[in-house]
Amino acid sequence: MTDALFLLESLAGTRPPVGGEVLVDGPEGHHAVTVRRLRAGDRVVVADGSGGGVRGEVVDATKAGLRVRVTEVLDQPAPPVRLVVAQALAKGDRAELAVEMLTEVGVAEVVPWQASRSIARWSADRVERGLGRWRSTAREAAKQSRRLQVPTVSEPVGTRALAERLAAADLALVLHEDATEAIARVALPSAGEVVIVVGPEGGISPEELTAFEAVGARTVRVGDHVLRTSTAGVVALAALINR
Repeated sequence: MTDALFLLESLAGTRPPVGGEVLVDGPEGHHAVTVRRLRAGDRVVVADGSGGGVRGEVVDATKAGLRVRVTEVLDQPAPPVRLVVAQALAKGDRAELAVEMLTEVGVAEVVPWQASRSIARWSADRVERGLGRWRSTAREAAKQSRRLQVPTVSEPVGTRALAERLAAADLALVLHEDATEAIARVALPSAGEVVIVVGPEGGISPEELTAFEAVGARTVRVGDHVLRTSTAGVVALAALINR
């Protein structure tokens, strides 16, 4: 069985050497001891959420958490191409499902986008709650997929701010059912940032599409069928990564 992964942000910049020890405490330690029921002798990975971590053996499991002796220092450097997905807000748990799957595939950042046709709306008093759910989803999905780096979930943006982000990207792609270019045929830059825009259930409006194309974004399709907003982004990422 793959070693369980726990996140300990305080580990960043302070990873102990082989033979040293790490205390996994707080909510992660509680989960490890009372839910996962880990005991002395079990092997785990402890990550800092930024690409670094350690692998080790549990030497003690108490109410205070896990005491882990380091057997290997880990480093998961960021790839040269940084993949970003601007995900339109979606109703129910579809957006969170998208964040979960994007994390598993390898997205570096998810940008919540308030599209004009989004059914879901984040009013001022709902932004923090919505971001909290998305960030928690990304964190748990990173643990599940054994990623040492937790994707960033940035502040929500409107169409104007998203267009500015696309203008600054090394490659900007907008998923659209009427596009003639297949995303699988798009050449990625050797380095830099690639931003992919995923529209809402109602689709991207003509005005939004015009704004994105005006700053250099290319419209692409991911297949012959129309995908849900919760699955389009992960299919697009998979097509770019697995070639």
